[in-house]
Order: sequence, then structure tokens, then C-alpha cells
Amino acid sequence: MARIAGVNLPNDKRVEIGLTYIFGIGRSRAAKILEAAGVSPDVRVRDLTEKEIAALRQEVEKYVVEGDLRRRVYASIQRLKDINAYRGIRHKRRLPVRGQRTRSNARTWKGPRPAKAGKKR
Repeated sequence: MARIAGVNLPNDKRVEIGLTYIFGIGRSRAAKILEAAGVSPDVRVRDLTEKEIAALRQEVEKYVVEGDLRRRVYASIQRLKDINAYRGIRHKRRLPVRGQRTRSNARTWKGPRPAKAGKKR
């Protein structure tokens, strides 16, 4: 099992998909990393050699991923909250931040609808 950036990549998956298990790496960035490291995207994680794993580690270190990226995202949201920006207020109230309507949707953020007294099923 290959361990890159503190994440165990699944053995059964192709390397291109396996890299996406690292927070901050999607399909396009995984393809760029593989191209730069000189690794075929079709090879399975279990079939990687130590040399290829080392090359992948070196390429992944060039990007902000996992814990550092999570801290950076948290700090950005915290900054918006601290300066009382509109987006920060939306984060505080646990409402949609990017302009979505809330009258009929936003159930993920707002939670289940409150029960109304006297309403028949």
C-alpha cells in the first residue's frame, strides 16, 4: 500500500484515481502529477515500484495538500467571519454562501423542515 502525503492509497485502483484520495488533488491535478513524475496513469497502485512512489511523493510535495490545505481553507473562512464580511455572516449562520436561494431549497444547510402544529399528514 503506497503512502503519499500521509494518505494510504487504495491498492486496487489505478494511480490516477488513487491520487484523488489525497485532499486537494482532483483528476486534472493527478494527471499533471503523473505526467511530471513519468508514471503511466493506467498502472495500479499495488504495481508501483519504490522509485515511482518516490517520484510521485516528490511531485505531490510541490502542491498544498491535506492538513496544510485544510488549515488554509479554515483560516480563510475564519478571516471572513472575523471581519464580518457578508460571506462570513452566511458561514456563521450556516446558510448558503454563494447566492443560492433559500426560500424553497438549501435543505442541506438548513436541516429538515420544522414540524408545524396541527398539520395533517
